[in-house]
Amino acid sequence: MKIGTGVLTQSGGRFDRERFDSLCEELCRAAQSREVVVVSSGAVALGVERLGLAKRPKDIRGKQAAAAVGQSRLMRLYDDALGPQGVTVAQVLLTHADIQSRTRYLNARRAIAELLQHRALPIINENDTVSVEELKFGDNDTLAGMAVDLVEAELLVILTDIDGLYTADPRKDPQASRIPEVFGIDPATLGLAGDSSSGVGTGGMATKLRAASRAGESGVPTLIAPGKQVGVLDRALSGEPLGTFVHAPAQRGTGSRKRWLLRDLRPLGQVVIDDGAARALCERGKSLLPTGIRDVRGTFEAGEPVEILSLAGTALARGFSSYGSDELRRIVGVKTADIPVVLGFKLADEAVHRDDLVLLSPSGARAETTGAQVAAGATKERG
Repeated sequence: MKIGTGVLTQSGGRFDRERFDSLCEELCRAAQSREVVVVSSGAVALGVERLGLAKRPKDIRGKQAAAAVGQSRLMRLYDDALGPQGVTVAQVLLTHADIQSRTRYLNARRAIAELLQHRALPIINENDTVSVEELKFGDNDTLAGMAVDLVEAELLVILTDIDGLYTADPRKDPQASRIPEVFGIDPATLGLAGDSSSGVGTGGMATKLRAASRAGESGVPTLIAPGKQVGVLDRALSGEPLGTFVHAPAQRGTGSRKRWLLRDLRPLGQVVIDDGAARALCERGKSLLPTGIRDVRGTFEAGEPVEILSLAGTALARGFSSYGSDELRRIVGVKTADIPVVLGFKLADEAVHRDDLVLLSPSGARAETTGAQVAAGATKERG
């Protein structure tokens, strides 16, 4: 469950302890029969309050300072609220680099699994004090979407300060109506979303839809729910239709490693391939050979992630390059047998091996179950 800053703050930006305590009571009830992981905002807001600032800082250093002050206060509040109910909380601070690195990703995954084994409740947040890029461009919606695979979730619940996705901005258009279900995140759906207008958060409905799309690629549905409403988590997990339910494909199409490669790695370069190579990759499940490459863009080393593009510029796949960018440029269009002739050595026959490649498949497949059914049932029961 992701709890947004707008849910945990009042209109003036001050931390809403009454709402926080109420949500913690619902978390306790949910944790009695399910494995619950929380991605929580609120650290910067608490830091702003503690430092006596008039408003949330806009500069990176100000946000870092507020996060440093507020994160410990946030965890203390969770411990004070959940500890007396017998729920042990655990702080997990992540940066995008922790997701980028396969080793660090697996370490985080194992640590969270061990916490759940001990029936602790992990509280995940970005390590904002040291994460300059995450503070500038990131948000906890994106982090929650990434955490779906990290914790092998069955349902993502995003609590926000509005009732869900609307046909227009309900703050501005009184005729706007809530959209109860979404089947696939396409440009038209994203067009209904806007940026954050609360002044206290970093995300908006668009980031929530992108997080839902990311979760959907792993076969995990998302409920975007009204976090300001008392009892929202109880009602959602009991199957009551509320908010906006984003369906996911009925089955997971790729393994954990390939989902990680597909979504959480940032390509360091691009490889443009011809139509024949595109068909071999997309239709016949083949590796990418140098002979099918037409252009190499960016700078990367052997073993680093690249995006594979068609001649028209469409992103077809992502994978780990067997060669660095300089080497790959030298063997563009070269047959496999001639690689040693051109380079003086051969690391591999393939530019990108099929085992190190994942296709960028379209989203939007419809799930057969209803939003209420999945919200009520797609959670891990504790033995």
